[in-house]
Amino acid sequence: MGARRSAYVGVLALAAGLSSGTLASAAESGEVGTMAVKTIASGLKQAWSIDFLPDGTGIFTQKDAKTVSTITKDGKVTKVGDIPGVSVTKEAGLLGIAVSPSYAADKTLFLYYTTGSDNRIATWQIGGGAPKPIVTGIPRGSQYHHGGRIKFGPDGFLYAGTGDGQNGDNAQNKNSLGGKVLRMTKDGKAAPGNPFGSLVYSYGHRNVQGLTWVGSQLYVSDIGASKVDELNKIDAGKNYGWPKCEGSCGTAGMTNPVKQWPTSSATPSGLTTYKGSLYMASLKGGTYKLDTNGNGGKIYTNLGRTRDEVAGPDGSLWVITPGGIHLADGS
Repeated sequence: MGARRSAYVGVLALAAGLSSGTLASAAESGEVGTMAVKTIASGLKQAWSIDFLPDGTGIFTQKDAKTVSTITKDGKVTKVGDIPGVSVTKEAGLLGIAVSPSYAADKTLFLYYTTGSDNRIATWQIGGGAPKPIVTGIPRGSQYHHGGRIKFGPDGFLYAGTGDGQNGDNAQNKNSLGGKVLRMTKDGKAAPGNPFGSLVYSYGHRNVQGLTWVGSQLYVSDIGASKVDELNKIDAGKNYGWPKCEGSCGTAGMTNPVKQWPTSSATPSGLTTYKGSLYMASLKGGTYKLDTNGNGGKIYTNLGRTRDEVAGPDGSLWVITPGGIHLADGS
């Protein structure tokens, strides 16, 4: 960024009075804009996923701390629980969180976490003791490829993105829960209409990190190996290629991604739909603002690695980095 541009951006930040915020830079080509981002929490220990309670309070996980905490819009963080039995490696730990659609009545949260033998999904209540597993046996790798994102879809069912557990064959094995998008009821059973009569909704994934919907259409982000990362449009029963294909290929029966990027620039994580665009976190730094064809570029590059993006009930875009939580308007 040139000196004149840097000075101009600095003046904007001061004029906005955002002394507690971070100003995103225009440091990378393909970036679609700059804006001020307000940091409301810092010093976190690998913040991973956030959802919202009915009153609008955020509730989030810290992967390495193995804790669940609430956060208000003004940045007050309160730990509400330690999760026992969590195994932490470079990618493993306490990962996804989803609030029950009927939380006001059942007070139930859903957690995705790694143990010493598997990844699993469990129900948990604040102050209610240990989590109660509803899905076990999701493959784990020694360090990597755990997936971990869980969200309730517009159909009311719980979806989970899993990794191949560092064994690519799991992704093509429809009897394995690894390398899949799973779709289930609140008690962990196969949702009605699933294509194979099991939890499996789609397969041939390497390490699904983000889930979002545009209307009723599901999109996911998937981390590639050494070539490309993917944004995929998900349809029930489709095979997305891994490990036979990394990115687009001409293999019969494989579904190509809608967009792919070099692994050196993307390494995608959480994904959300906000104000008509997709926002995809990037572990290579910044956030991708995209249309449903994957056209767009990076914003918020000064935040460094971004782990999750969530459209909050307050109308803000909540941007999660390993060390902090930030509010933005998606510009």
